Amino acid sequence: MQKITDWLGTTIFKMFTIEVASADASFRRYFRLKKGDQTVILMDASLEKESLAPFIDVTERLLAVGVHAPRILERNEQEGLLILEDLGHLQLLDTLQESNYLHLYSQALEEILKMQQAETSGLPLYDKAFLLFEMDLMQEWFLEQYVSLALSEEDEQVISETLDYIADEVLKQPQGYFVHRDFHSRNIMVREDGQLGIIDYQDAMNGALTYDLVSLLRDLYIELPKPLVEQLVLAFRDINAPDVDDETFMRWFDFMGLQRHIKVLGIFARLYLRDGKDGYLKDLPLTLKYTLDVLSKYKKTKALAKILSRVELP
Repeated sequence: MQKITDWLGTTIFKMFTIEVASADASFRRYFRLKKGDQTVILMDASLEKESLAPFIDVTERLLAVGVHAPRILERNEQEGLLILEDLGHLQLLDTLQESNYLHLYSQALEEILKMQQAETSGLPLYDKAFLLFEMDLMQEWFLEQYVSLALSEEDEQVISETLDYIADEVLKQPQGYFVHRDFHSRNIMVREDGQLGIIDYQDAMNGALTYDLVSLLRDLYIELPKPLVEQLVLAFRDINAPDVDDETFMRWFDFMGLQRHIKVLGIFARLYLRDGKDGYLKDLPLTLKYTLDVLSKYKKTKALAKILSRVELP
């Protein structure tokens, strides 16, 4: 903290008080600086300074297309520190109730459409190798280490072949879009004016049309009614891919969700086993449910569904 307070003393925020705001799944920390009714956010990325340049870069891309990302007010890249506009305390998740689902999620779809106008040049490519790299985390961290599921050679072959098939299916949909990669109800802030602010986008990539759509509508922290999900998915299709039939677009959405949820099973288990963060374990049941629901829906993924149906969560 001494480096933080020393640096703050050189800025216009030197008279602000400091309190913990939040942490995330990485090693970044966030503090809220206050003076009267003024507040700003201090992002401390000193333990992973390499994340700072992508954050600054992606912030500028999003602001350029009208997305309300937090403006950068001060920076100390040498120490891994930024002072950001405060988008408030209220996450989308905190405000949701059945009466406002459609209104708020329609607003969020508009934010995806804005984000997809952002410049993608220079962003990492969500290619087949990376899709598979992410999904491979499931076998190592979730199946083998977390739930200790005994896997035969045949099981391992099914896993490998099915993940390869899922990656190929994902790549059949339009590519080349800005992808936030974690666009869900905890990373969307509801500002005092009712507009939405977007955070935690520094890992953005160049990838598939439906990635952020599935992050939003098959959220790992809240399960939306299936009819609402389908309504919103097809409303998005009507704007972005009007010539694609319902079945094809829902298939794109399903397989993109499979890739994401299989990856997340591995990531949540790894956060617990490797990093000592147990806060995400409570979200594994919904993640597994989403995965099994879609695996069971398609002929070529049912064998993997049988393997995952043997999982007994602790």
